[in-house]
Amino acid sequence: MKQHPIAIFDSGLGGLSVVRELQRLLPGEDMVYFGDTARVPYGIKSRRTVAQFALEDARFLLQFEPKLIVAACNTASALAMDALEAELPVPVVGVVKPGAMAAVRLAGSTPVAVIGTEATISSSSYFKAIRALAPQLEVITQACPLFVPLVEEGRGCDDAIVKLVVETYLAPLRAAGVGVIVLGCTHYPLLREAIAACLGPAVQIVESGRETALAVRDVLRRDDCLCAERRSGRLRCHVSDNPARFGRIGSRFLGHDIEHVELVEPERYIASAIAGHEGV
Repeated sequence: MKQHPIAIFDSGLGGLSVVRELQRLLPGEDMVYFGDTARVPYGIKSRRTVAQFALEDARFLLQFEPKLIVAACNTASALAMDALEAELPVPVVGVVKPGAMAAVRLAGSTPVAVIGTEATISSSSYFKAIRALAPQLEVITQACPLFVPLVEEGRGCDDAIVKLVVETYLAPLRAAGVGVIVLGCTHYPLLREAIAACLGPAVQIVESGRETALAVRDVLRRDDCLCAERRSGRLRCHVSDNPARFGRIGSRFLGHDIEHVELVEPERYIASAIAGHEGV
C-alpha cells in the first residue's frame, strides 16, 4: 500500500488547497484528484444530495486503488462523513475535525469565528466539533456564499468587489473581537490576504488544508503506509466539466502548473457509485 496514491475529492477547485499542503508535507506521495466541477457548488445543496455526490466522487476514486481518501470539501465533510466512513473500504479524512482542533489550540479564551458555505454553516459541524473540545468557548459562525464564485471567477484579493464582499461579511466578526477565524471552505485560502486585512493582525487564521495534511500524515504513519521512496510524487486530476478552466485557475491554488487534467463523463463516476453501492 505504500506506493498507492492518496485520493482527494472536492466539489470543484477548492480542494487543490489541500493538495498544495499535502505536496508540501508529503512530496513523495502520488495523488489523484477528482473535482466535481459540473455540479459545483455543493454548499447550497441539501444534506441528501451532498451525501449522494460525495459517495459518487469517492467511488470513482476507488478505481485508482488509493490507500486513503480525503474529503477536501468542507460541505461534504460536514454532511457526508458518516456515509463515507460506513461505505468506503479505505480510511477517510475530512477537513472539519482537523480545523476545529487547530482553532481550539490557538483560541485560548478568545471567541472563535467560523466562515463557510451556507450548507457547512447550517450543519453546525464546526460549531459542534469545537464545542465538543472546548465547551465554554464562544463560537461565532458566518455564511459567506459569495466567496466561492468570486474565487472561481479568478478574482484576487486586490479586487474592489472582493474587498467589499469581505468587509460586508466579516465586519460583524471584527466587532465581536474574535481571536481566531477558521476558513471553513477550501476556496477561502485564496482570499486570505483580504480576510487578514479586514480582521487585522491580531486575529489568527486557520486553514483547514494545512491541518488536514497533518492528519493524513498521522493516519498513514499509523498504518505504516507512508511512501518510503525519495522522489517527487505525481498528481493526476480528473474533473466532471471544463478541464481547461480547471487547469488554468487551479494553478493559482497549487502555485504551479497542473500537467494532467482529464474530463470524466457522467456515466463514469455515477456508474462507479451505483456499482459500489450494490456491492456493499
